[in-house]
Amino acid sequence: MILTPRALVLWSLYTATVIGANLAVAYIGMLPVGFGLAAPAGVYLVGLALVLRDLLQDATSWRWSLAAIVVGAALSAAFSPELAIASAAAFLFSEIADLVVYTPLRKRGLVIAVAVSNAVGLFLDSVLFLWLAFGTLEFLAGQVLGKTWMTLVAIVVLLVIRRPRQAIAQ
Repeated sequence: MILTPRALVLWSLYTATVIGANLAVAYIGMLPVGFGLAAPAGVYLVGLALVLRDLLQDATSWRWSLAAIVVGAALSAAFSPELAIASAAAFLFSEIADLVVYTPLRKRGLVIAVAVSNAVGLFLDSVLFLWLAFGTLEFLAGQVLGKTWMTLVAIVVLLVIRRPRQAIAQ
């Protein structure tokens, strides 16, 4: 299967968010995410990456998504060597979990699939990354909250985009 322009954009955005998240953690540190909580600075980009992976699967297949996960993990290691193991492991395992949950749920609708698969992926990513990178789960609540914010924003955007398309189709 050849990547369509849409799929190529999604692939590029996904890999860019993975790199950006690692650079943010390495060079910015912690950010407030609300309710007095903080998280490593890549938190928002990781939340976006989970959604982009789902959209990439819709535009291509789970095989292309899996390939993007592997490339994203490898690029993480190349751009942020000090966080390489933690980042690559967290992205790889959380995105695969996201993929496994998303695929069967997609039949029930995009929003349901994105919401549930991202909940699984963001929690797993948060636990793995924090434990491997910092040896603590101190920022787990902030990580989960920050990624949840991005998932909610993405769901709202998806609903807004889909509504005009559904009206045109009718």
